[in-house]
Amino acid sequence: MEEAVAKKKSPVGKIIFLLVVFAAGLCCYIASGKLTTESLLPAILFFIAGLACLIKGGDWFVDGATAIAKKFKIPEILIGATVVSIGTTLPEVMVSAQAAAKGSASISYGNAIGSIICNSALIAAITLAVKPAKVDKKPLRLPVIFFFIAAAFYAFNAYYFGSFSRTTGILLLVTFLVYMFFVIRQAITKMKKGEVEEKPEEEEEEAPESIPVALLLLVFGAAIIAFGANLLVDNGIIIAHKIGIPESVIALTFVALGTSLPELVTAITSLVKGHGALSLGNIIGANIFNLVLVSGLAITINPFDVPNDKAPIAGMNPSLLIDVPLVFIVMMILTLPAVFKGKLYRLQGILLLLLYFAYLAFQFLIAFHVISF
Repeated sequence: MEEAVAKKKSPVGKIIFLLVVFAAGLCCYIASGKLTTESLLPAILFFIAGLACLIKGGDWFVDGATAIAKKFKIPEILIGATVVSIGTTLPEVMVSAQAAAKGSASISYGNAIGSIICNSALIAAITLAVKPAKVDKKPLRLPVIFFFIAAAFYAFNAYYFGSFSRTTGILLLVTFLVYMFFVIRQAITKMKKGEVEEKPEEEEEEAPESIPVALLLLVFGAAIIAFGANLLVDNGIIIAHKIGIPESVIALTFVALGTSLPELVTAITSLVKGHGALSLGNIIGANIFNLVLVSGLAITINPFDVPNDKAPIAGMNPSLLIDVPLVFIVMMILTLPAVFKGKLYRLQGILLLLLYFAYLAFQFLIAFHVISF
């Protein structure tokens, strides 16, 4: 009884902190709107504040949505497959959607594509390089198949049309709904067969929040994410203009890494607890969401051409020559050994990390015209 009471913390402190962060985010949002393209240092500070709002707002949104789902007795496996999966991708969704609404196609594109590359070649790679492990290849087949089908469709539009129409965006969103249908069905099947794993005692969660507190976390968490997305997009554009590099480079690197920080924290936590292999499924799921939900929503809001704001390489658009092919390369390196052999190797992680840092270096060398083709 005492342990149960100990796990149920007073919500007052959390609510006060929530309101303080909300007020701070609102103030930053208002102040950021008064910046000019000459204000580099404030833009950098507001950009960092936007990242913080995205991370903390996403955390609270997931906590609130999960608590409400538990109050209505929704099984935990379904919560993980729906509420948590979508909630952890909400920062990317908000950033790309707001960028699309403001006509910044480079950030919409770069955030989604950059997040896939970052998730695969940095976050998953760290886990593999430190502690590779065996994996159950059966549950990975569905998400891997869905990812490569969606990626092939995305690439077809990029290479054949050179643009993404609203129809493309809607089809990507339909793909997201179809994928969620199969994920939920798979979760229900596991539940009926009794294949749901129970959490170890040391990983037991705190008692869920009350409905009023959960609603506050949900609503204010979403609002804080919105503030963070605005700060990130607006100030990312200012930084890009001020230092003279394309918006797509900012999006493919800093924005993508920032919105992927929740996945990085999850991967490191899983690694510390000895469950590194578990993060692979989360990474693949996040990559699917970035491709079909994040990109699909942004394209539906405001269709755009493939960004061409970087210096051409041998007369070709670098986005088509480097970014899109790299999405396929890193995902193949990450998933094929797991799907066909049920194993993850340290060499995979090292190779992916080398690719990621080479990619970052290449982006900035091209952006600053250190090298040209």
